[in-house]
Amino acid sequence: MPCLLRPATLADAPAVTHLLNEIDLLEIGRPETDLHTVEADLKHPDRDPERDTWLAFEGDRLVAHGLLWDESGGERIDIDHYVLPDRQEAGLLVLGAMETRALEKARENGAGRAVVHLHLNTAPTLDTALLRDRGWSVVRRYHVLSRPLDRARDLPPAAPAGVRLRPCADDADRIRVHELYQASFAEHFDFQPRGYEQWLHDVDAAGLDWSLVWIAATADHGDAGFLIARDDRAATGWIRSIGVRREARGRGLAGLLLRHAFAAFAARGRDTVGLGVDTANPTGAPGLYARHGMELHYAVDTWEVVLR
Repeated sequence: MPCLLRPATLADAPAVTHLLNEIDLLEIGRPETDLHTVEADLKHPDRDPERDTWLAFEGDRLVAHGLLWDESGGERIDIDHYVLPDRQEAGLLVLGAMETRALEKARENGAGRAVVHLHLNTAPTLDTALLRDRGWSVVRRYHVLSRPLDRARDLPPAAPAGVRLRPCADDADRIRVHELYQASFAEHFDFQPRGYEQWLHDVDAAGLDWSLVWIAATADHGDAGFLIARDDRAATGWIRSIGVRREARGRGLAGLLLRHAFAAFAARGRDTVGLGVDTANPTGAPGLYARHGMELHYAVDTWEVVLR
């Protein structure tokens, strides 16, 4: 059956969600994609739906989906790619269209090449031989970790002397979290600086429960760390980001924020919490999460290709 390729619209979000959950079942054993997440991706103001999204149909069935975005304003371009395992030709069609657009986008930014990144489950539905044949290679690995929660066990931790936690209560606090995010992640792999308004869209601020965002302050450093959590996933509570400024590390702030989030989710009746971490994180985050009972749920590789 011939494959029809067209851009996505917001009205396609339910079909895209269904496709991604089909792939979730195959890759990680259960559906974990929520409609609001897909909608947030499709309506992000930094993306042009006509040029940066792709749907591949065979008849009425959606069999592949692609999404491209540019946070660097330069050569670094990101893509997401999803395909059913028995529809590799459709997946290749989407991949080729995304590579062409990535190079075009980088050239629009004034760059002479495109450095493209794609995150895939380590056992993906996409045939990775197709990637290697096109010059892609793995450059990084991430782990998605999870931990069971218990309302009786996961209680709010007591802050040590000289440390204070507060919720993100107003616009000034949101601005402060953005500043802390930029400072604490600046040395991380593939970090792209983002302005405040861009960052608000990145974290889907309109749909974020800001009572699940906390700031940690110390007597000597002031505001030094933050944690952003989300409680809008059907499958699990989710910790989106946690960071501490370099000068305040080693004082237990990240662990305190982590345990505080565990307690908040447990109090809401959640039985599981998850997060993602770079296995080569330079701050020792994988060890921190392991010490707090988080275990591997599944792994994701970052694939890279350089297009000229």
